[in-house]
Amino acid sequence: MGKKNIEKYDIFYQLLKKYVDFWHNYIFYRKVLAYGKDNLDFSVPTILAPNHQNALMDAMAVIGTLDRQLVFLARADIFKKKFIARILYFLKILPVYRIRDGYENLKQNDDTFRDTLRVMENRNGVVILPEGNHATYRKLRQLKKGICRIAFQTAEASGFNKEINIVPVGLEYSHYWRFRQVLTVVYGHPIHVSEYYDSFRENPTRAIIELRDRLSAEMKKVMVHIDEEEDYEAINELRNIVNEKYSDSIKYPKLFRDQRLVSKMNDLHTADPAAYSRICSDTLAVRDMATELKVTYRQLRKKKHPFVWMLLSSVFLLLVMPVFLLGALLNILTFRVSYIKSIKSKDPAFISTARYGFFLGLSFIFGPLYLALSLIFIKPWWLAVIAFLMIPVLGIMAWNWFLLFRRTTGGFRIWNLIRTKNPVFARLRDTYNNLIKRIAAL
Repeated sequence: MGKKNIEKYDIFYQLLKKYVDFWHNYIFYRKVLAYGKDNLDFSVPTILAPNHQNALMDAMAVIGTLDRQLVFLARADIFKKKFIARILYFLKILPVYRIRDGYENLKQNDDTFRDTLRVMENRNGVVILPEGNHATYRKLRQLKKGICRIAFQTAEASGFNKEINIVPVGLEYSHYWRFRQVLTVVYGHPIHVSEYYDSFRENPTRAIIELRDRLSAEMKKVMVHIDEEEDYEAINELRNIVNEKYSDSIKYPKLFRDQRLVSKMNDLHTADPAAYSRICSDTLAVRDMATELKVTYRQLRKKKHPFVWMLLSSVFLLLVMPVFLLGALLNILTFRVSYIKSIKSKDPAFISTARYGFFLGLSFIFGPLYLALSLIFIKPWWLAVIAFLMIPVLGIMAWNWFLLFRRTTGGFRIWNLIRTKNPVFARLRDTYNNLIKRIAAL
């Protein structure tokens, strides 16, 4: 399908989406949490507005949590080559022209606005990343006016007879580029653009700014926003120290806990700057000492590290090592090549995108190869199919074995630090415990 019928249901796109969603939601991430989907009403033309911190993974986060063929808007210069343009239209991406693309080309946006309205009337959402570019900071940057301008011009194309909703979307990654992390997606309450129609008729520039400021405020409600610039590093690290253990929480997600923590720290900054500064300095001290000793916050949280438990864990690791070796052997190229290629990215924000891209691309190569080999060497055919489907499962089991191995060796390291009465570790533990007590008091 092309631009003229981009709003139509495409079976080939849907098959690709199901495949990509599976690797995104169940393999690449260990858990994808989505909240607020009941706020979405696609019977009303809808624009989704996510924060932009993790390159193309931000788009994947929205695609992977909604069973809908969403349409994205992207800068027009990537559509210059016809072959690339066809691929982008198949992937349901429409071009938006900017002044830098040539003033004479701005008129072509009229077609995009009509296409956008057609897409939304067909109950497909349109996704626009309002920050315009990405940055790996848990902070909402100044929004571009483009999303508001597009919303108003799309409304204008309908004679202001259509309601248009802009839904703020908050994205939070437990880590930006590590494998098997937790992704949280929060869909906020819709902003009704019709509330600003009269203002737009009177003064378009003022209405655009008003809507942009409203959207910015609503987006901050559904994401982790650390406004402090000077102490950003400390506040961001404090989130991990205090709330890391809640990464998998479904009832009260870490994102909301992080929001509350940031809010409490903001209040403390105003009420007691000295106490605020002590917490920030102790946070960085804990991070530095933990890094020096190769100790994780998970290990610091544990009050005891029983030697017997570590021995039993070691025995278990030895017993199931064949499973680890098999899973690692069958998946090593997919996992390792994607990792090596991704870390070569000059922009850190693209590491996760590159890793997932290589990971997905290699699955298209090794998937059919493993299926063919399974059918050739394993009989009957249904057993061959089961063996084939077990390959990614074995890969995840191998990854979990590796994590348990690291936790066990880390436990031995902690036990040894305690046994030798390491002064740095003693200071680390005291600073950590005092920090947790002060945060609990907030």
